[in-house]
Formats: sequence, structure tokens, C-alpha cells
Amino acid sequence: RASLGLGSRLALSAMSHTAARIAPAPVAASRRGTIRSAFLRADRFSAAPRFPCGVMAAASVPPEYVSLANDLVDAAGEITTKYFRTKLEIDDKNDASPVTIADKNAEAAMRALVRDRFPTHAIFGEEHGIELGADGEQEWTWVFDPIDGTKSFITGKPLWGTLVALLHDGKPVLGILDQPVLRERWQGVDGEPSTLNGETIQTRRCGELKNAYMYATTPLMFEGENEARYLRVAEKVKVPMYGCDCYAYGLLAAGHCDVVVEADLKPYDYMALVPIVLGASGTFTDWNGDELRWQGSVDAIAKGEFQGEVCVAGDEETHAQALAALARR
Repeated sequence: RASLGLGSRLALSAMSHTAARIAPAPVAASRRGTIRSAFLRADRFSAAPRFPCGVMAAASVPPEYVSLANDLVDAAGEITTKYFRTKLEIDDKNDASPVTIADKNAEAAMRALVRDRFPTHAIFGEEHGIELGADGEQEWTWVFDPIDGTKSFITGKPLWGTLVALLHDGKPVLGILDQPVLRERWQGVDGEPSTLNGETIQTRRCGELKNAYMYATTPLMFEGENEARYLRVAEKVKVPMYGCDCYAYGLLAAGHCDVVVEADLKPYDYMALVPIVLGASGTFTDWNGDELRWQGSVDAIAKGEFQGEVCVAGDEETHAQALAALARR
């Protein structure tokens, strides 16, 4: 854009707060030395080991599906961590967003696992699109993004993540956010408490938007009318911050920030995060206050018929105030 506008000026003023405000999510004491080592040894990374699921799956989500979700992020982590902070050839997709061999190979491995275990399940991934299950089935649809935050990945910042969601008739009922470098794994299952590395987590109550610490990936994701709507929220919060991609939602679910408002998203950017936030007592809707759902069709993606803006908060009061600020004028 010719001018970055007020959004970029807000970003510059907020960036100085960001590094100081990102608090690491709580992890078991036995893992702290490992996490410290991951930061100190930039040239050596290994995928996170399998974490316990923490809670039993709800009746609507068979436990074998929860097991597969964990195996999917394990498989992705084995690949992505090998490439992290190495010299990579970076390609640009049609929308000018970057993609690497790590993205492509990780998604291919994830797709192969789903096909092998549940061939009737549909798959939707960022890199290879929609693939219906056997006989055109899509009652159960896996939605994943092997590297959410590719720009962070290619610049060596360990705040990207692997996202895996399972939709049942369009509703996200299972979600995992995995950060294999930091060895942090969030899991949300419909009807059950969300966990971080097997420990139950909960959002914090902010109560008033003026006291909120709010994240968005970048102010440049808001254009036209959306920019004006976002800026009304940014001007009301205590501190607007940027640059965490999916990791910001994990911070919110674990009680470290209060609001996430984003736009220009695809279903693979947020579906995995919905059960995690809801299972931590948070609120997760689009900008109209509607629940996030997606029936998963090729035509819907081609025509842009999906919810692309999200408003997330740790408590209902703050969420309502954020929605009021986002409302069209």
C-alpha cells in the first residue's frame, strides 16, 4: 500500500511492548531445561515428543481421533524442526505469501497419515487444498496448517506453530496448536478442559476493554473498512501488540493476554484454535458474534465464502466490548 496509515503507526508504537510482554506459557518443571536449551542451541532442533492428551476425549470425538491429531503434529514437527533456522529456498504463492519445502513436506506427511488411518475423512490443508474422503465423504474433515507463521519460521522466530483441527459436520470439535521448538502443545476437545503440555489451562478475566492486552499478527492484515473497524478496538485497549500468529491464541488460552482480533484469515488459520480457546473458558466468534463453522467445499474457498475475521477474548464482557467497537458504523 502507498501509505501504511494509522495502523502501521500503532504497530511501531506497540512493537516496543511486544518482546517484554510475551510471557512463556507454564510448563512442567522437568521441561524447562529443554526449552532453555532450544533457545541457546540455534543450530540443533528436534521435534517435540508425544505429550499426554491430558483429558479424555468427549463422546463426540472418538479417542482414536485425538490420538491421530497428536500423531499428525508429531509427524509435522519431525520435518519442520529439521529446517528451522537453516538456509531455505523460499517460494511465493499466488497470494504473495511465502512457502518452503518444510511446509510442503510436512503437509504431505500429515495427509498420508489421515489417508492411512481414516480414508473416509476429508482433508483441507493450506498447501494442497481440499481432498474429500472415500466416496466423497466429509462428515469428518481434518483442517491443518503445518507452519502457521511462515514469515516467523523463515526469519528464525520460534512463535510459529503447527495447527490441526477436526471438524464434525462443519463444527471444530478438536484442535491442537504445537510449537515443536519450544516444546509446547495446546489441546482442545469439545466439551473438555483445554490443556497445555497435559496441564489444564484457563483464560484470565479482564472485564474491561480499556485494560486489555490485545494481539494481531500485523496491522497490515486490515484493509479498507476492516482497518477502520480494527483501529476503533486498538484505540480502546491498554496495549495493542503484533507478531505472534497462532501463538497469540495459545497465550490467551493460558491466561497471558486478553484479546485477539484478526482479519484476512482462512479456515486453516483458526479452526484448530477454536476448541482450545473455548475449552479454556474463552470466547471465540467472527466479527458479527457468530460461531466459527465451515462445511469445507472447493467452491466456498474459490468464492471466498468463509468467515475471515475473528474476535477472541478471555471473558464474555471483554469480548462484547470488542465486538461493539468492531461493529459497522
